[in-house]
Amino acid sequence: MEFEQLIQLIQTVSDSTLTGFKYEQSGIKISMQKEKVQIAAAGAVVTAPVTEFAAPAAAPEVSAASAETKEAPAAEGKLIKSPLVGTFYAAPSEDAEPFVTEGATVKKGQTIAIVEAMKLMNEIESEFDGTVAEILVENGEAVEYGQPLFRIV
Repeated sequence: MEFEQLIQLIQTVSDSTLTGFKYEQSGIKISMQKEKVQIAAAGAVVTAPVTEFAAPAAAPEVSAASAETKEAPAAEGKLIKSPLVGTFYAAPSEDAEPFVTEGATVKKGQTIAIVEAMKLMNEIESEFDGTVAEILVENGEAVEYGQPLFRIV
């Protein structure tokens, strides 16, 4: 696929109402996804499409994606975001204690949650040392790629 064709394909998907598109030919894979984001303005909720496309210069596989994210708090700290789409679990099992609670001290690499995707349990590790200032999602809640899960200070 020529570069001009790729640009035209991205523009066509951006202008359409499609929310996802996958294409594969001769070892080249293209995956595009766009989601709607809700923006609050003066008490009204406006839904607008958000599209981000990123293509590595000379890579045989091209992937472009955008995801719905909750509005990030304007508070201090660093956000730990979901690395994939799935279901958020705060504990390793229903009857177990949560991995962390608000106010808990965490170390970089420490497991702080699980996101289940396609029946696989993916451990979410802290990217920072610090204290859990806020847990931004509820146990059992569906999460999107890039959605903030924790705020660490």
